[in-house]
Amino acid sequence: MFKVLTLNNIAVEGLRHLPRERYEVASEIAHPDAILLRSFNMHDWDIPETVAAIGRAGAGTNNIPIDKMSARGVPVFNAPGANANAVKELVIAGLLIAARNICDAREYVKALAETGDALNKAVEAGKKQFVGFELPGKTLGVIGLGAIGVQVANAALALGMKVIGFDPNITVRRAWELSAGVEHAETLDQLFQHSDAVTVHVPLMDATRGLVNRDRLALMPDNAVVINFARGGVADDHAVLAALDSGGLHSYVTDFPTEATKGHPKVVALPHLGASTGEAEANCAVMVAENVKDYLENGNVRFSVNFPESRLPRLDAHRVTVANRNVPNMVGQISTCLANAGLNIEDLLNKSIGNLAYTIVDVNGPVSEATEAELRGIEGVLTLRNLGKPVT
Repeated sequence: MFKVLTLNNIAVEGLRHLPRERYEVASEIAHPDAILLRSFNMHDWDIPETVAAIGRAGAGTNNIPIDKMSARGVPVFNAPGANANAVKELVIAGLLIAARNICDAREYVKALAETGDALNKAVEAGKKQFVGFELPGKTLGVIGLGAIGVQVANAALALGMKVIGFDPNITVRRAWELSAGVEHAETLDQLFQHSDAVTVHVPLMDATRGLVNRDRLALMPDNAVVINFARGGVADDHAVLAALDSGGLHSYVTDFPTEATKGHPKVVALPHLGASTGEAEANCAVMVAENVKDYLENGNVRFSVNFPESRLPRLDAHRVTVANRNVPNMVGQISTCLANAGLNIEDLLNKSIGNLAYTIVDVNGPVSEATEAELRGIEGVLTLRNLGKPVT
């Protein structure tokens, strides 16, 4: 029986993928094998030593101490792409809101005290304050061409926009999904220089913090729009506000309000609504529950932010998994240890990412506690899991 602790409400569609006969799932549970969460901040939280996997029902993982989990040999799973359509729709909505001054116009109408014919006259007299622009023919710069960025780029093309994309790390899969009409920017500066609107879709890390800054905003055409549904720190708030106040930037639409931005008249600040649809929450929950389940039962790794992609089909064999520091001769030592125990390797997979390596081994007999202890004693081993035969 696996114990799964939920730190936030997880959509029931996902929890259904954890069968009750094999999983105990609760918001309060001792000695959990896995944790599922959404926005709970784990950085200042004492994570139980029994935890073998963490699953975030969403794309971003900046609320999880990734480095600490990697050092413990614990994979962190997320759900990239599961909320892509929801975020794409909100980005397009943000473009339209900014282009047509919809929020300001709504506030104007709400404040009108007139009635009858006087109200009609006030409406007609006031509308000229909110003249906007149309999207066809304008250029959208998309930074980050993952699941969300690709959908945004393709949708903007369908609206008649010209689209420039920048992502030096685009995957083959996403490249196939990207419309041929999207142009490639060689540099970020080139993208900002030629974009009437820029939308960012990158994780928050040292390399992306302050990516939208004063120098790049100064490159944009007048009356430009910046949209940030990625992470708050990707945009430099002070630089954005300075550009808005100078008149160079028309509007800033963000899902991450701060004290500085939330009250500014040219900022449309939303309460992190990007993935807040029933469909997106269900998709994320299903995806992360399935991946955590596959890891707990089979040791397979898919969509982890700190472990290498590792999937080995199950045989009618006993399975052991080892996470270790990525140093020479680890596979050799593991193999020797198993051989000394009289076990024959029937299948093996070894993958690495950065300083961490992961090995899945299928052997022809049960792995004893003594062999487990010997494997754990190999210098560099972080975690060892003895999964036995496949669950039927």
